[in-house]
Amino acid sequence: MERDVLIIGGGPAGLSAALVLSRARRAVTVVDAGEPRNATAEHMHGFFTRDGMPPQALLETGRTEVRGYGAEIIDGRVEHAAKDEEGAGFVVTLDDGTRLRSRQVLVTTGVTDVLPDVPGLRERWGREVQMCPYCHGWEVRDKRIVVLATSPKSLHQATLLSQWSPDVTLVTGEAPEGEEAARLDVRGIRVVEGEARRVVVEDDRVTGIELADGSVLGCDAVFLAPEFVPKAGPATDLGCAFGDDGFVEADETGRTSVPGVWAAGNVVNPMGQVIIAASAGAMAGAMINAELIEAEIASKLAA
Repeated sequence: MERDVLIIGGGPAGLSAALVLSRARRAVTVVDAGEPRNATAEHMHGFFTRDGMPPQALLETGRTEVRGYGAEIIDGRVEHAAKDEEGAGFVVTLDDGTRLRSRQVLVTTGVTDVLPDVPGLRERWGREVQMCPYCHGWEVRDKRIVVLATSPKSLHQATLLSQWSPDVTLVTGEAPEGEEAARLDVRGIRVVEGEARRVVVEDDRVTGIELADGSVLGCDAVFLAPEFVPKAGPATDLGCAFGDDGFVEADETGRTSVPGVWAAGNVVNPMGQVIIAASAGAMAGAMINAELIEAEIASKLAA
């Protein structure tokens, strides 16, 4: 198969790019490992016309749309990506040994959210344990919210959440001082010094956080800032440059440091919500098509 573009990752960014490219009459293949970042969330929010839609329903709808324009979707995992030594372009090898070739590659493999080693957090992740106020703040409005201070972003996270609830508590190993303390006080945020020992669950609902001293801080929702680890194996294989934050460097169009290799979505921007990732994929798809057209013009002129 003469393939124009191979998209590694079938989430919002990858499927959005596939839609743009397949509508541009490009031969497109999407390889998807089936590990969406928001798999444990019951609903997604902030995507107008799709607010409250289950994440899996969005992906199923997207797959149907791109297949309707002739794009191919393969369920599988890319084990290795490289420049094609047998010709121009690239070749990727899947976990079943299949080798796929294409003129251009778009990496939309996403990110892994690494949570603190606190029993119960992972089990409730995507339910009462969340990270994004804009994605899930409305659902816990006026409820008891605990923010675990897991990163420098945690104070900012707590101040944001005070917009949705007057009952926000920051659990931290060391209480903020000076201006930071004053900012929390202005927003009515309580500070508790301590370390989370476990998540307390009753009747399949989070009811509190047990601290290291044995006390239990009652709550209905827990927010934290996880460690973001990009799933950037294909970009690493292809020699793409990475930023100091460990994420793939790409310009606003998705262009990486390697000609013909593009990246979009959370593998570039871990803070991007679904609608932002989809937008980045659409932009990358349009620019890839434009670059292919320029290459085709140059080839004809040189003949």
